[in-house]
Amino acid sequence: MNSRSRRSRRGVRPVVRDRGSYTLESLLCVIVLLPLMGLIAAWGLAGVFDSTVGNAAAAAARGASQASDADTALQRGRDAAEASLRQDKRNCTSRSISIDTSGFDQPLGEPASVTATITCTIPLSQLSVPGMPGSKTLTATATSSLDQYADRTE
Repeated sequence: MNSRSRRSRRGVRPVVRDRGSYTLESLLCVIVLLPLMGLIAAWGLAGVFDSTVGNAAAAAARGASQASDADTALQRGRDAAEASLRQDKRNCTSRSISIDTSGFDQPLGEPASVTATITCTIPLSQLSVPGMPGSKTLTATATSSLDQYADRTE
């Protein structure tokens, strides 16, 4: 029996050798897998930033609700949001911090709250994935109750 052939029920069959397809298979894997890995990285990056923006909104609302007047609440809320974003070392290409202090206008004994909204645009262009947008905007809102019986002076 020839070393290059095998005997089967119907006779001699040549051994099929796979030549040259490794390069093509590798190229196809690279073409498919690299963009897929880029999308997974973008999804992970957006998830991390989304958590950070949510934490900053919660910190801003909590900080603002501990103030005794609306002006102080605005300053404390902004400071808390900035500190939270700095602490997590997240760099937004643009950000906006909005704090609704209209709850300070409620009379004592009435339920009231402060709401903080943080908007952060994150850069995705650093991932260098073809077809990927250059940035994504994330928004988070958090509300914190004001003490109903604390003095709310102007």
